Amino acid sequence: MGVPVTDYVLVHGAWCGSWIWKRVRDRLAGAGHRVFTPTLTGLGERSHLLDRRIGVQTHIDDVANLLVWEELRDVVLVGHSYAGFVVRHVADRMPERLRSLVYLDAFVPENGKRIQDYVPDIKFREVAAAHGEGWKVPPIPAAAFGVHAADIAWVDRQATMHPLSALETPARLTGACDEVGNIGYILAREHRDSPFPQFYPVAAERGWWQAELPSGHAVMLDMPDELTALLLART
Repeated sequence: MGVPVTDYVLVHGAWCGSWIWKRVRDRLAGAGHRVFTPTLTGLGERSHLLDRRIGVQTHIDDVANLLVWEELRDVVLVGHSYAGFVVRHVADRMPERLRSLVYLDAFVPENGKRIQDYVPDIKFREVAAAHGEGWKVPPIPAAAFGVHAADIAWVDRQATMHPLSALETPARLTGACDEVGNIGYILAREHRDSPFPQFYPVAAERGWWQAELPSGHAVMLDMPDELTALLLART
């Protein structure tokens, strides 16, 4: 008997694309699983689609529509960083399609809260006004996220603009997202000046499983073997 096949949907954060998941994607696929790494509209290889109409609802639809059109059920849905906002909404919309929901060093918004509310010291609107025509935000340098030195130039080269509106739109949640049977939070312990430790106690309060990895923010780049093993063991 072979290992049962699991469908993993791995969602990248702001300024990134499916490319950031390639190391973990290859390892999960090598273990016999199906892996989907959608690139959100307007980012990565889809950056040519970025315009003022693109926002967080577009990104939620990107992932939700993948589940529908690929006819995916019993899914392990993983959201990194900004994508915590995205996957939480997808889970709220279709919890019945998910086996597991994993927040990877990610935002866990409450209803009515914006990404901006959790990082008040980052002036997204001011940066967009100065460097993004008022509606898009340039990437934060990879070094600020603790990315390994060998990957910094590559990550900076791959990163693209992110729509400002996606960082300023309030969450609209019913609470169904917390009804998924298996929910976990993975914290990147070496991510300095990180906004994400504020969500770790939330995970404990809600009875979600928790894990920490001694990694910078880009866990899937810094520790792909350890992250893959954790996902295989806990989801």
